[in-house]
Amino acid sequence: MIKKLFEKVYRSAQQEISHSPIPDYKTIIICITVAFSLSMIKYLGDYRYLLFFFDSVGFSDTSLQLREWMQNDVHSDFYQLIYWVSIVIVFYLLPPFLLIKFVFKDSFSNYGLGIKSAFKDYKLYLIMLLIMIPLVLFFSKTESFQMRYPFYHLSKNESWYPYFIVWELMYLLQFFALEFFFRGFMIHGTKQRFGFYSVLVMTIPYCMIHFGKPLPETLAAIIAGVVLGILSLKSKSIWLGVAIHYSVAITMDVCSLYQKGLL
Repeated sequence: MIKKLFEKVYRSAQQEISHSPIPDYKTIIICITVAFSLSMIKYLGDYRYLLFFFDSVGFSDTSLQLREWMQNDVHSDFYQLIYWVSIVIVFYLLPPFLLIKFVFKDSFSNYGLGIKSAFKDYKLYLIMLLIMIPLVLFFSKTESFQMRYPFYHLSKNESWYPYFIVWELMYLLQFFALEFFFRGFMIHGTKQRFGFYSVLVMTIPYCMIHFGKPLPETLAAIIAGVVLGILSLKSKSIWLGVAIHYSVAITMDVCSLYQKGLL
């Protein structure tokens, strides 16, 4: 079944490859945009870089206020996370949206946002969950996992509302942005040049954004990148990927909280 699905998606994708003798400027622009967005997330995603910038240009009052929120406030961890996730969402969504709308003059549905056949392969979603949940349960017992998740460290006796709930909602939006960036913009924007191999091209930077996380999660990102990429290529939609990604993420957070005795 898996082999037949793989071959079907491969044949379909290869038929879309353009053999034009002139340079594929669209693919060039997309690849440069991906490098730019990931670079901005890497540097601007660290609030200390913004502090350095404000100090350098003489915005000392702004720098002081930002430092107060990020370092000295009782909810500084929450503000740091919200800042980081906002940068991620902006650079995963804004540059691609602007390009699609004003440069490519194309429909967003052609980049994975269509819903026509979004959940046609829901059985694969259930199969992936059945595979991933036992793995999450196993690794949730490790110290490295519990130190990492959830990103917002809920204190003992702390209410889930508003900070933890707000964070989880922003986390969901981040997964939509991530899936659109990698499985929508990258795959559907370059498949006319790379065909099926657009999935593999996408998987490389997708794996790299997991550097610094526990090794099993980083290695799993390679498999997830390929599988979610194939699903997006087949269905022409990212929505199943968003559902899978967030379902696993929520399970990871809940398992970690349970292991810490916070549930």
